[in-house]
Amino acid sequence: MNTIHHTYWLLAGAALLVLAGIASSVLARRFGAPLLLVFLGLGMLAGTDGPGGIAFDDVTATYRIGSFALALILFDGGLRTHRESFRGVFAPTLLLATLGVFITAALTGAVAHFLLGLDRVHALLVGAVVASTDAAAVFFLLRAGGLQLRSRVNATLEIESSANDPVAVLLTTLLAEFLAKPHGVGGGEIALELAMQFGIGAIGGAIGGLAIATAMRKMPLSGGLAALFLIAAAIFVFGVVGSLDGSAFLAVYVAGVVAGNRNLPGFPRLLSVLDAMTWLCQIVMFLVLGLLVTPHTLRDSLLPALGIALFLMFVGRPVAVALCLAPFRYGKREIAFVAWVGLRGAVGIFLASIPLMMRLPHAALIFNVAFIVVLVSLLVQGWTIGVAARLFDVALPHRDLATQRVELDLPGSLEREMVGYPVAADAAVLRGAAVPAWAQLVMIVRNGQIMVDTNAQSLAVGDYAYLLAPPGRVHRLDWLFAPPDVASAAEREMFGEFTFDADVRLGEVAEFYGLVIRPRDAPLTLAEHFARRFEHTIEVGDRVRLGAVTLVARELDDDGVRKVGLKVDKLGTVLAKPRWLQRLLPRAQ
Repeated sequence: MNTIHHTYWLLAGAALLVLAGIASSVLARRFGAPLLLVFLGLGMLAGTDGPGGIAFDDVTATYRIGSFALALILFDGGLRTHRESFRGVFAPTLLLATLGVFITAALTGAVAHFLLGLDRVHALLVGAVVASTDAAAVFFLLRAGGLQLRSRVNATLEIESSANDPVAVLLTTLLAEFLAKPHGVGGGEIALELAMQFGIGAIGGAIGGLAIATAMRKMPLSGGLAALFLIAAAIFVFGVVGSLDGSAFLAVYVAGVVAGNRNLPGFPRLLSVLDAMTWLCQIVMFLVLGLLVTPHTLRDSLLPALGIALFLMFVGRPVAVALCLAPFRYGKREIAFVAWVGLRGAVGIFLASIPLMMRLPHAALIFNVAFIVVLVSLLVQGWTIGVAARLFDVALPHRDLATQRVELDLPGSLEREMVGYPVAADAAVLRGAAVPAWAQLVMIVRNGQIMVDTNAQSLAVGDYAYLLAPPGRVHRLDWLFAPPDVASAAEREMFGEFTFDADVRLGEVAEFYGLVIRPRDAPLTLAEHFARRFEHTIEVGDRVRLGAVTLVARELDDDGVRKVGLKVDKLGTVLAKPRWLQRLLPRAQ
């Protein structure tokens, strides 16, 4: 009978902790505090040194819970990573997520060796534990602060923060195994193990992602079962690849990227379910890690850990980021911001549980240091992300468009989804703006009546327009239906800051913005350049990337492109060359 009552109290207490954390999120958002820090604090309060008095020291259970949670978080991050995000940033982010982790670990390990008095291998293990950033912490803070970053910076942070976790896990595991049997592991074996882990992880993840996408298409599952199947399949890939001595964390991330870019049926609905699951995983992981720590034992290592945390924030991470990104022509401000948004989170504490589980020497010290580093990072960097984004000029103007877009998944259709908009007064679509060829107006709802045999010219204020469009492009329709007060922002999001006649020479644009193009392309007009890139049909919204500049087909006529929009990352160079500005901008409209 006591066991039954104990179970009830255990479940009620666990639910109460989650509810208290969620309720605290309102206060956390108001003050800009990292929400995950709230759950970590609640776990500490419920632990042995807090009023809760819960004695929890099961490191194995912590590792298993953390593995499941981190696997699902990485899979979800992969699902949300569009293939377009990799364009122009794949090489630098890959370097940052691999070499950057090793550089950060080596530099931090050297400082840990000096401050903690550990031997070099144990000190390097400290560096490996805190070397990776936390994707969940980074993007919660960006969303909570309403920040919208320049595309290259945002893509770099998104991919790097998700992809560096597997590298840190692998490095930590290898160092822990070496410490467990130092005479049985040599440098060559470690290099071979790294190659195998990465190779098996990448290949296994790609195969798993393709298998998941294929199965999701062929199995007629309802929304709830489809989401459950997706979660179970991701954990299956994680477990199988790990059992084959591959990097399970890399595999599950790659599987998410591959599956997420294969037009899964019911994708928006699946993401909403996964969003709730990943939040639950993050909450449980932070609560458990908070329970595991014993605050009174942190005092002995507090000062050395603070020194390591400050070195990591102001020296270790910035040096690694600069070495990895500078060769790819990232600006100083971009490098500085990426370096600052190197938040440490639950991954660092989770990795610190590995030495505890293996009962390695100095394991408790490593765990306490990692906990303090994470705490300082969330407090200092977490509270200053918005300030840093504006200071380093990487934040775009806040653009939460008032367009009330509704997306509807179509069963049986993997290439199209239905999107609905209310037609606002003076919307661009009412002023003659053309609906792109890749979108099809299929239905208008007016005064409660459905009209299916219609076109854009018959739209009126107050209508609801429903269109079919590819899933990855629906957001590009926002500018057509946005109300007047946000229409210009929506239009800039679609077409860029400037619009040119298509007879402007490509060489003029390249010289003005410092772009590298082939000499034979310089005499071409923008219209001719689009015609060569798109040999058949050119559509409104088609894009051509030229370094930091994107050209967007804005208006068409019978001969091809008539107006071209131009998006740039920074406008400072425009103002620095008034002669060219006077020459080009009079032709812009």
